[in-house]
Amino acid sequence: MAPILFSTPNDDAALGEKFGGYTTKQRLREEVESPFRKVRLAFFSFSAASASVALYFSALAAVKANIGGYTDAIPLDDALQSCAINAAGAIGFGVLAVRELKVGQANLERIAKGGMLARLLVEPAAEGSGRRTLKEYRRASRVVIAAGGKEYINKLCMSLCSDQLADENTLPNALVGVDIVIVPVLLDEKYQVIDTKSAWRNAVPGENDRNFESSRADEVVAFPSGSLWNDYLKSDAETAQGQGFDVLDKGITITVKKNGRILRRATGLPPFGDFISAMEVADGSRFGMPGDSEKYGGP
Repeated sequence: MAPILFSTPNDDAALGEKFGGYTTKQRLREEVESPFRKVRLAFFSFSAASASVALYFSALAAVKANIGGYTDAIPLDDALQSCAINAAGAIGFGVLAVRELKVGQANLERIAKGGMLARLLVEPAAEGSGRRTLKEYRRASRVVIAAGGKEYINKLCMSLCSDQLADENTLPNALVGVDIVIVPVLLDEKYQVIDTKSAWRNAVPGENDRNFESSRADEVVAFPSGSLWNDYLKSDAETAQGQGFDVLDKGITITVKKNGRILRRATGLPPFGDFISAMEVADGSRFGMPGDSEKYGGP
C-alpha cells in the first residue's frame, strides 16, 4: 500500500515551538477563536498613527496662526478645532488598539493555562491504577481540584471517608453516579504541592467522624503527581490570597467540566450536594455532549 502524503508537514515540534512565551499552536488557536482581532488591531493602530500625524500638522498650523505673519495660516479657531479632533482620534484609537492587545494577551494566557491543565498528572487512588493526565478524563469525568493546607485536606478526607451523620456516608457512590473525580492537593506555606497521598492516608478523624477508612473514596479520588501542579496552581493561590482568602485554611476548588473547560473557581470545601443534584445541568452535559444520547436520550 502506497504511503499517504500530506500537502503540509505534520510537524508537532514546530507547533510546540515557543516565541514570546507561547507556542505556535496556542497562538493559532487564539486566532481561530478571535479571527478578526488582528484586523481590528491593524485598523486601530493605523488610525491612531494617522491621527497622530494629522495632530502634528494641525499643531504646526495652530502655532503659525498664533504667531501671525504667515499668509498661508488658517484661523486660530479652526486650527485648535483640528488639534482637538486629531488628538481625540489619536487617543481614542490608541486606547482601542491597546485594549485589543490586552484582550489577546488574556486569551493567550487562558489558552496556555488550559493546555497546562490538560497535561497535569494524577495517580488514581485505587490500587493498581497507573498515572493519567487530566486530558484523559475528558468526556468521561468531571474533575474537581481541591487545594489547601493540611487541616483542609483532613476535613476533605473526613467528608468522603467517614460517617459524620447518623446514616452511612454514601457520598463516594453518589459522586461516581455523576462522573466526578476529586483531586485533593496539599499545599505548604509557599503554595507548593507536597505529598498529598500520605496526608490523605494518614488523616486523623475527629470525635464526630465514625468508621473512618481512607480507602472508602478511592474510586473517586486521584492524587496529584509531578511538578507541573506548582506552576498551574500558583496564580490561583495568589489571586485568592490577594482577595483576602486564607488559601491554606479555607482552600480553593477548581471544577473542570467534561469538555476540559473550567466551570468555576471557588473557596472552601467542594459543594458535593450541588454536584450530585445539578451537575449534569451546570456544566451543560445534559444539553449537548455529543455521543451521550444513550445516557440522556434524544437523537
